[in-house]
Amino acid sequence: QVQVVESGGGTVQPGESRRLSCVVSGGLRELWVMGWYRQPPGAQRGFVAAITNVGQTNYARAVEGRCTISRDSAKNTVYLQMNALKAEHTTGYYCKVVDCGAPDDTFWGQGSQVTVSS
Repeated sequence: QVQVVESGGGTVQPGESRRLSCVVSGGLRELWVMGWYRQPPGAQRGFVAAITNVGQTNYARAVEGRCTISRDSAKNTVYLQMNALKAEHTTGYYCKVVDCGAPDDTFWGQGSQVTVSS
């Protein structure tokens, strides 16, 4: 059974950076995509960034240049580096794993809260 666990959330001051981690256990197939989503209160979950098993990345336009997604395959971990944080970035961040196959299997973590406050 695949498990997805996020960490790295917390409270930061405006302008600071934060790195979130997403650790996947339980084994994935050869092809996968891992991504980060954010969900402010009362809003739908929105795409932030994604990375594939071969390192291809994709970003939401709103975070290009400010956030970086990366992976450490040996540790089954994906990171989201967020810079220049603002109060508007306060929300829960969720890791999504798509284990590509026929059919695909999708797994979500429980989320990691980032609060940007002075």
